Amino acid sequence: MTPEGFRGVFRDDASARAVYAEGAGIARAMPAAVAVPANADDVTVLVRWAAASGTPLIARGSGSGMAGGAVGAGVIVDLSRLDAIGPIDSARRRVEVGPGAVRGVVNEGARRKGLRFPVDPSSGAFCTIGGMAATNAAGAHTLRFGAMRAWVTALDCVFSDGSRARIQRGAALRELPVIDRFLASARPAILASPARVRAHPGVRKESSGYGLADYARSGELLDLLVGSEGTLALFVGIELALAALPGATSSLVAEFATLEQAVDGAARARVGGASACELLDRTFIDVARGGPALVPIEGTSEAVLLIELEADDAPSAASGAKVMEQAMMSCGATRVTLALDSASEARLWALRHAASPILNRLSPSLKSMQFIEDGALPPERLPAYVRGVREILARHGVRGVIFGHAGDSHVHVNPLIDVTRPEWRDTVHAILDEVTSLAAKLGGTLAGEHGDGRLRTPLLGRVWDARSLELFALVKHAFDPQNIFNPGVKVPTSTQSIGDVKYDPKLPQLPLDARTALDTIERDRAWNTFRLSMIGGR
Repeated sequence: MTPEGFRGVFRDDASARAVYAEGAGIARAMPAAVAVPANADDVTVLVRWAAASGTPLIARGSGSGMAGGAVGAGVIVDLSRLDAIGPIDSARRRVEVGPGAVRGVVNEGARRKGLRFPVDPSSGAFCTIGGMAATNAAGAHTLRFGAMRAWVTALDCVFSDGSRARIQRGAALRELPVIDRFLASARPAILASPARVRAHPGVRKESSGYGLADYARSGELLDLLVGSEGTLALFVGIELALAALPGATSSLVAEFATLEQAVDGAARARVGGASACELLDRTFIDVARGGPALVPIEGTSEAVLLIELEADDAPSAASGAKVMEQAMMSCGATRVTLALDSASEARLWALRHAASPILNRLSPSLKSMQFIEDGALPPERLPAYVRGVREILARHGVRGVIFGHAGDSHVHVNPLIDVTRPEWRDTVHAILDEVTSLAAKLGGTLAGEHGDGRLRTPLLGRVWDARSLELFALVKHAFDPQNIFNPGVKVPTSTQSIGDVKYDPKLPQLPLDARTALDTIERDRAWNTFRLSMIGGR
């Protein structure tokens, strides 16, 4: 039954529920219903109804997240229709957007004013700003510009009791029961805790847990809300800071015989002012070599770095690339290829995305399951992590593709799981377990930029200390004592597990219209397509 006063779309028929049961990750969870607010006031109405009825709410943007934070058994709150983009304030370098605004659209508007939004996940063409704020998203240019938390200057929030407030960096907080409760209980505990120091020393990217260390350093509630994955508040408006466009760029690809040399190269790139530095492991190179000819890579290369530099003008960009070339050679690069014009740069960076189309053409029984896809390590331990992941995959007879953001020692992994093998579920659980142990042993985090979701939340006790877990629970209870916002994310339930895997051939069939829509979205990477428009009705 539609909540009283709710003016948006509220559906609980089988097709509507099914088309929101899956996202880009491996999870499937059938929601109880789907609510599509027409405006921010609708969100307030919905939250008050949920608080009165004890109904869980799961916020969702485009559904492109990998960790399962946007699927769940409660009511899906599709915020993608709240996609307004305000005028660009060129003087202040600010823009106000709705949570459903697509990152690529926001960035294109900024570029027309000579600006850009520099947080650039690979999903930028279709992910929403609300989802990026919820997960503290990052991307290739995090190396120079930092992750989402640094670029959010205000959040318009609806809290779990239905109250609403704008939380702005540098501004006084409103007196609201939920904020007063946090200030009285959780804040003193955070400030008295070793969480003031980053829990994973040396790790450069973190979207796991709550941002306790960032909050302790800044005292800004905004820093705690960003990255909270819809568990503390629903965002109905977001103000972003913008950066200037570069005058020119240049790029290069450097090939290395060992991972250690590539890691040394990444460190040199970082201190040498690179704006991006990406790692392609041998597993990625082997797969990409089966695609169209882009940048030729030697078959003996163990790893490749793709590096971008920014400068005021083209001559300076070219000069910087040549200096970086010498730096890579001094680190042991066997070959360096420069790209000093836009066409050459485009061909070089196309290599970064070359593997996915090839993976999609492999045997239908092989599913690219991204369940160990977000590990970030102290830089000096990156080679041990990559080699350890390779060994784990080989031990289980699973092929995988490894790549990532070398400048931030952040690694993505796509294991290819054969779902016709009777033991495939055991294999998935074993690989996840062993890679979690590896990350913990090396002092890493399981989530550099994609969040914990339902996939990693049950594993937090293996990579966070007990006091941090206590503080996570304290923060959650202060903001959401009824546990109606995305329960099971950030703070695990007692019986939580990996749950249903959407590729499982033994799962019940979804309604045909929903199945067709979901398959089309995944095939075309059309994640920001409005789901209900694909199954009829509103």
